[in-house]
Amino acid sequence: MRIAFIGLGIMGRPMALNLLKAGHAVTVWARRPESRQPLLQAGAKEAGSPAEAARDADLVISMVADAPDVAEVMLGEAGVARGAAPGLVAADMSTIAPAAARDIGTRLAAAGVDFVDAPVSGGEVGAIAGTLSIMAGGSAAGFATAQPAFAAMGKNIVHVGASGAGQVAKAANQIVTGMGVLAVAEAFAFASKNGVDPAKVREALLGGFAYSRILENHGQRMLDRNFKPGFKSWMHEKDLNIVMQTAHQLGLCLPGSAATAQMFNAMVGSGLGEEDSIAVLKLLERLSGQEARDGVGNAP
Repeated sequence: MRIAFIGLGIMGRPMALNLLKAGHAVTVWARRPESRQPLLQAGAKEAGSPAEAARDADLVISMVADAPDVAEVMLGEAGVARGAAPGLVAADMSTIAPAAARDIGTRLAAAGVDFVDAPVSGGEVGAIAGTLSIMAGGSAAGFATAQPAFAAMGKNIVHVGASGAGQVAKAANQIVTGMGVLAVAEAFAFASKNGVDPAKVREALLGGFAYSRILENHGQRMLDRNFKPGFKSWMHEKDLNIVMQTAHQLGLCLPGSAATAQMFNAMVGSGLGEEDSIAVLKLLERLSGQEARDGVGNAP
């Protein structure tokens, strides 16, 4: 399949590399030329604009920061719609508001492009391993066209429903993961403040109903003080803001999400925005007067 890939950041770069490894012909475009180099070295072709990238593609994939970026690369002066042949399928794998996805899909449909919103979960680790969870919204035909590409990048691939449904599922995912990360961080801070080793607490919890992949994977990274970003805090803040904006539009009460969103807002405001979302542990430590030294369990 001839695929145009737009956006080569922490997630987009390994995703595009996996498409090349699967044998697809990939043309890339990114705002920063240096981001393109690893893909070009791996055999991808380079385009001068999203429109140029789309010109000979069977499928266009975008992986960018937020809704204005998606709108720009899809519908801007040099956007995908400008170079698309009728019937082209465009799949956006960014995380944006469901309403924004529906609006972009409607505008692309007027240009003859079938739009699929297909956000992902799994972070940089999943992007590198090709094991992302992919949640898609859009037409059955558009999903079927994108499916071979999705299979090269992910393992759990679900066509959730009509346009915007993928973004609804991703927002739900961010509710669960955001609250989960905060819950693990609070549990560790609680253990540490009580003079108990959080590593031993985690070991005990892994055998009961408190088990989760967040406790297993992110919990270990908290213990290791490994806050290298696989998913930056400012990105989780952005996603939870999408949740809360959508909830306000629907008149929906989400108190847990609201509290978690405020914690991530505070992380960004306190200078932790570029660190991984698990650095919420650092914020809790600061607020509680805990100054971790060699590890979580060594806090006073």
